[in-house]
Amino acid sequence: MERVVRHFQDELEALQARLLEMGGLAEERVRAAVQGIVTRDMLVIDRVMRGDEPINALHIEIDDRCFRMLALHQPMATDLRAIVAAVKINTDLERVGDLAVNIAEAARRYVSHPPVKQLIDIPEMGEIAQGMLRDALDAYVRRDTGLAQQVLDEDDRLDGLKTHVFRELLNIMLHDGATVEPSIDLILVSRHLERIGDHATNIAEDVIFMVSALDVRHHPPTPVED
Repeated sequence: MERVVRHFQDELEALQARLLEMGGLAEERVRAAVQGIVTRDMLVIDRVMRGDEPINALHIEIDDRCFRMLALHQPMATDLRAIVAAVKINTDLERVGDLAVNIAEAARRYVSHPPVKQLIDIPEMGEIAQGMLRDALDAYVRRDTGLAQQVLDEDDRLDGLKTHVFRELLNIMLHDGATVEPSIDLILVSRHLERIGDHATNIAEDVIFMVSALDVRHHPPTPVED
């Protein structure tokens, strides 16, 4: 029995390591996509657009690991929540990778036009989104609900910046019709970064549920019995 438990824990640690690897890849792609639009570097932008395969491969592998562990070990309580959380986190990370591609696509269009404005809020949003993603994964590894809650709290800041970007660009478009297309691309980038923050928030919520059996998604937390 002890050997079976040890084997399960080894598999859980391996699963965690693969999720962290995937998270690192997703975070790097977001960083590169934002760098590409700020520096107007088409080589960086193209690399992001072509580099989706490693994340997709990990997405499939991690799902397979989770389903195999569920089938072979039939875990209960905390262990079951840990695997279910891993399945959901895996999906969120894959979508972050997709959003990085979306940012790169908007960046590719944007750099074909003259700059609309100095890019200050977009890179700040990128830093916040990456930090939220990093903290959410750290919270997962450390089983740290306090850090997970900090990620949830940070989401309002990202939402506020997205609203500010939209209002500023709307004013620019109203005064100069030639800026409409590139301004829309910047609005899309801000929206994609805000969505990355939402995925980090999802991960943080999964961590809280995994550790405490509390569902904090749409209402005040209610304890769930193991």
